[in-house]
Amino acid sequence: MPVALIPYPHISPVIFHIGPLAIRWYGLAYLLGFLLSYMILRRMIRRGTLRISRQSLDDLLSWLALGVIFGGRLGWWIFYHHNIHEQEPWYEPIAIWHGGMSFHGGLLGVALVLFIFSRKRRLPAWNIADCAALVTPIGLFLGRLGNFVNGELFGRPSTVPWAMIFPGETIPRHPSQLYEALLEGPTIMAILWLIRRAHPRDGQIAAAFLIFYGCFRFLVEFTREPDPQLGFIAFGWLTMGQILSAVIVLIGVILWLSRRRVSPKI
Repeated sequence: MPVALIPYPHISPVIFHIGPLAIRWYGLAYLLGFLLSYMILRRMIRRGTLRISRQSLDDLLSWLALGVIFGGRLGWWIFYHHNIHEQEPWYEPIAIWHGGMSFHGGLLGVALVLFIFSRKRRLPAWNIADCAALVTPIGLFLGRLGNFVNGELFGRPSTVPWAMIFPGETIPRHPSQLYEALLEGPTIMAILWLIRRAHPRDGQIAAAFLIFYGCFRFLVEFTREPDPQLGFIAFGWLTMGQILSAVIVLIGVILWLSRRRVSPKI
């Protein structure tokens, strides 16, 4: 059996049990990301960067949580659910307890919820989107670390010095979860905060997030194992993740250019 040069650190996905309830690293990662993002957004309000009240922020976060959860599940069902059976219940597209989530679907859910909430409360949607983009890499970084601990969403077979043999596998593979964690987390966050210092127009930080996330995700997909139910979509190398990422890059570029005529505020 091939030997990986760097052993996979077998960490139990479960931290501890409280009766029948299992507390998992993956869930803790998202909870920690949520709390850290909330703390930073509150600070932005105090400094006048995020132009809404603290009460509006508290209300918005509950809306965004629903957008992430149900948008992510519905997105997975639309983009990645390949075997559709007639016996599936009508609620299967939103059955989050069955597993299966899509970041791109979650992003669409967040965008829709943010638009509706902002219109309903008459709040500055683009300013909220920019500030949300500034903290989103925190959750992405911690979430990808959770994927790594779970031994899921691993990469393609590889002989690079840092390749690992993941649970249930017999050959070394790219630790693509760590690539994504570093690129989607601290790298994007550093880029966005540098852009913020240049006094961009409202909406341009959110646009930059779409552009850089899409580009990084597109590149990492070359090292990530394609979804087994889909495989390659076209040309023997193009994955669904790359198609969706290319679309959000295009949307980000259009958004960046369309917001250039708006007065800078953030």
